Amino acid sequence: MAERRIGIIMHGVTGRMGTNQHLVRSIAAIRADGGVPLADGDRLMPDPILVGRNREKLEALAKAHGIARVSTDLDAALADPRDAVFFDAATTRMRAGLLRKAIAAGKHVYCEKPSADNLADALEVARLARRAGVKNGVVQDKLFLPGLRKLKLVIDSGFLGRICAVKGEFGYWVFEGDLQPAQRPSWNYRKAEGGGIILDMLCHWRYVLDNLFGEVRAVSCLGATHIPERVDEQGRRYRADADDAAYATFELAGGIVAQINSSWVTRVRRDDLAVFQVDGTHGSAVAGLQKCWTQSRVNTPKPVWNPDVPQTIDFFAGWQEVPDTEAYPNGFRAQWELFLRHVAGEVAEFPWDLLAGAKGVQLAEAGLQSWRERRWIDLPRLEA
Repeated sequence: MAERRIGIIMHGVTGRMGTNQHLVRSIAAIRADGGVPLADGDRLMPDPILVGRNREKLEALAKAHGIARVSTDLDAALADPRDAVFFDAATTRMRAGLLRKAIAAGKHVYCEKPSADNLADALEVARLARRAGVKNGVVQDKLFLPGLRKLKLVIDSGFLGRICAVKGEFGYWVFEGDLQPAQRPSWNYRKAEGGGIILDMLCHWRYVLDNLFGEVRAVSCLGATHIPERVDEQGRRYRADADDAAYATFELAGGIVAQINSSWVTRVRRDDLAVFQVDGTHGSAVAGLQKCWTQSRVNTPKPVWNPDVPQTIDFFAGWQEVPDTEAYPNGFRAQWELFLRHVAGEVAEFPWDLLAGAKGVQLAEAGLQSWRERRWIDLPRLEA
């Protein structure tokens, strides 16, 4: 057994998502466990260099997680032949330009979603990567959630029969910053900085819908900015001009209709922060982040509408929980390991590439157009 080094330029990991999910729970955790195991018995060991603007933050992160290298010079990092992979988790507005530079430097690229803040740029970087022959991927973490993996198992088993409809509820109350500090960064609520829940979440819903239920064919979306003023990280009031809620309906292949509400202005009274209900001719399923429940056709109760008497049916009692049948590692780590094995040549196909990322941007852009023009928007098929 041999250890094989793989150098990774990690850009933008001082932010919440970059630190927690990509550095701490993915790359640092992989390193602590001795690397990614390969089929031949070797271990692929990530050797990251943390790159950003604030050296003090970078050095503190590196020291806390046993990482030897940091830099504030991205161009120098990209020029170093020891590092094969470039990863970006910085702000959306910067991403396409950073990916272009990394591809031009011959690096394999992996990034957070969305891969760009507009479809033209998202397609351009996908095409550049294809022409350059570099391996590429976009984070599509929700496919790796235990609840959605169990839901996929239910669908693949045929338990639901023909799927009719999907209903999704996502979100929670993000504090305005005065009563309590906001738990999301202020740039999320500024259009000029690439904020807005439509650009953020419709990218997620594209790969969830495409991979679990059917390809998205059209969208009707209404956005809203329910809270027009918030308080930033320095305690200053600012105008929140990006959408903080989206109410969308999707037409999928096979005649399936999906409805998903996304909101940072909602208080949670449901099983989880994200819940999907799937109704089919033979049964239904409800999945959260960790758990999934099913109800078969023969176990479906038969309610009768009568608002004059208290409801006698316990509608939660007739559902069975799908058991844990395997270990479910952190979803970000699981996708990181697949991508690194792809770069190493062990995994031939990596379906969540920059073209898949562009499809998410396409849906977000169509959602914004639908809101602006107050109509349905069809989605043509994309090709890199």
